[in-house]
Amino acid sequence: MNIIFLGTGTSQGVPVIGCRCPVCTSGDIRDNRLRSSIFIESGNQRVVVDCGPDFRQQMLREDIRAIDAILITHEHKDHIGGLDDVRAFNFILKRPMDVYASTPVMQAIRREYAYAFREKSYPGVPEINLKRFGNRSFSVEALNIIPVRAEHYQHITVYGFRIGDLTYITDAVAIPDKEMMKIYGSKIIIINALRKRKHYAHFCLSDALDLIGELKPERAYITHISHQMGLHREVETELPDNVKLAFDGMRISSC
Repeated sequence: MNIIFLGTGTSQGVPVIGCRCPVCTSGDIRDNRLRSSIFIESGNQRVVVDCGPDFRQQMLREDIRAIDAILITHEHKDHIGGLDDVRAFNFILKRPMDVYASTPVMQAIRREYAYAFREKSYPGVPEINLKRFGNRSFSVEALNIIPVRAEHYQHITVYGFRIGDLTYITDAVAIPDKEMMKIYGSKIIIINALRKRKHYAHFCLSDALDLIGELKPERAYITHISHQMGLHREVETELPDNVKLAFDGMRISSC
C-alpha cells in the first residue's frame, strides 16, 4: 500500500491569509500546507480520503489521473469543498464518482451541491454516487475499510479509517474506547495535531503523542497541522524516533 499526503494543513491552510508569522513566511516548503487529504493506492485500487477546496491543485500536483472512490471523514467545508472537481474524473472514467459518507455527511453534500442531485440537472455538473457507511466495515472493490468513529466537537462525529495496517484519523479530539480497539495493531497511524496548546475540537501535539504511545505503532505521522504548531524543522526535533510531521507531497508505504 502506497500513501501520498495530498495536504497536511487545517481549514485555513498554511500560510494563512494575511499572516506574517515565522511559519507563514517560512521558505521551507514543508511549512506550506494545503487542506488535509491522503491518496491511497493498494493493488489496483486508488482511494482519496477527503476532498477539500484544494482537491484540484492536489490532483494536478501529484499527476493523479484516476481514482476509484472518495472517503469523507465529516462534513466541514475543508473536507468536502472540492467535490465539484470530480467532474474531470467523470469525464475521464466515464462514470459517476463513488463517494462514501455517513448519513449526516450525505445530507450535507446533497445540501451543498444541490445542483448535482436535481432530477433535471444541466450537463456538466459533477456526477456523484453517494454510498452510505456506518460503524461496520465496507469494501471498495477488494479494499476492506473499517470506519473508526471519533469526536470532533460537541455533537459532531468524524470518521477515521483503518485499511489493513494503516489507520488515518483527522479532526478528532477524542476517540471512544470501543473505537480505539479497532486501531490497535496498526503498524502505521496518521493522526491530527493542530498545535502544541490544547484545543477544544482537535488533538494538540501532546494528545496525539500520548495516543501514539498507547497504540504503539511502528510509525506515526502527524497531520492537520496549523501555523501555530511551529516550524517543521524545529518541531521534528522534539518528536520520538517513530513519529514524524507529515508534509504535503510526502510519500510512505505500508510494506
